[in-house]
Amino acid sequence: MELTDRKKQILKIVVDGYVATAEPIGSKAIVEKMPGKISSATVRNELADLVAMGYLEQPHTSAGRIPSPKGYRLYVNELMERRTLSEQEAADISASLSEKMAGVDQVVSQAGQMVSQFVGYPAYAMTSGQQDATVQRFELIAVDEMSVISVVMLSDSRVKSQLLHTQLPVDAAALSDMSHLLNTHFTGIAPEEISQRLMNLSDQVSGEWFLLLNQVCNYACDLLQQAMHQTVATTGATQFLKFPEYRDPDKAQDLMSFMVDSKENLPVPTEDSPMQILIGPENVNDALKDSSVVIASYDIGDHMRGLVGVVGPTRMDYATVAARLSYFAESLSRMFGNNHQLPAKEDTENE
Repeated sequence: MELTDRKKQILKIVVDGYVATAEPIGSKAIVEKMPGKISSATVRNELADLVAMGYLEQPHTSAGRIPSPKGYRLYVNELMERRTLSEQEAADISASLSEKMAGVDQVVSQAGQMVSQFVGYPAYAMTSGQQDATVQRFELIAVDEMSVISVVMLSDSRVKSQLLHTQLPVDAAALSDMSHLLNTHFTGIAPEEISQRLMNLSDQVSGEWFLLLNQVCNYACDLLQQAMHQTVATTGATQFLKFPEYRDPDKAQDLMSFMVDSKENLPVPTEDSPMQILIGPENVNDALKDSSVVIASYDIGDHMRGLVGVVGPTRMDYATVAARLSYFAESLSRMFGNNHQLPAKEDTENE
């Protein structure tokens, strides 16, 4: 059976109508939207063919038709009108991004929140771990004789700091020498090499200085381990409740729980493209088999990639979501590219 242009046209009308109303689309509504003269009988025959071919489904005998995952896939690949953002939409996104984010580690949560607001669906954000992260620079700042602030700049330009309480009094005047030692021996290397070099210096550094050296190196290794792990943040899970597809409380609760408790299993792009759309059963995880996910990736720099994803019913407004998500991801890539990194935030954590 051939998928003619007329069948494609009817399929597009059904998808557009179902996305807008969440109600099955009947032959009468299709006739009104078809160009030229076409009878309801002809439309019904075409609808029957589309059902037989797997592009449409008929929920009830007397009801209209709704798209199947196969129908949505054809729609997204061939029939969907590509949207461009209005000036106002683009201005809103740019204005949100111009409010300086606090650093890569906070881009994740902020990006997801902004995307969820822009598209009206639950969203998530991820950054891939930086496997070759290293320390770029150390600095030690005296607080009093029993405490020091350790400042660590990572190779991705993030700056972290922590208040360290020392076990023995520390001479503030000698902290510059300790900073020099750290920058000479412990920058540009992997965490395991930091530990090895620390042991090699154990008999060359006096007691109170080795204790401080050990504290600073342990802090740096913890930061590097964190940088190597994938970071995931989700937001807006309660938005599922506004869609008729999730009126069943158990279904909504299962999906909301997955977004919160199993967020590490949310989809990541499986192909090298800036945008990917996964429809229904195309999602590997069973929790998402009746939902769709739109994912866009962006370049953070320093061999790191980030992504933002939107989760919603298969009756998603794919054109609008794809346009807004694509613009958002491209804007993030430009922001990182222009500044090499978003402004880093120094934060002091008490031990």
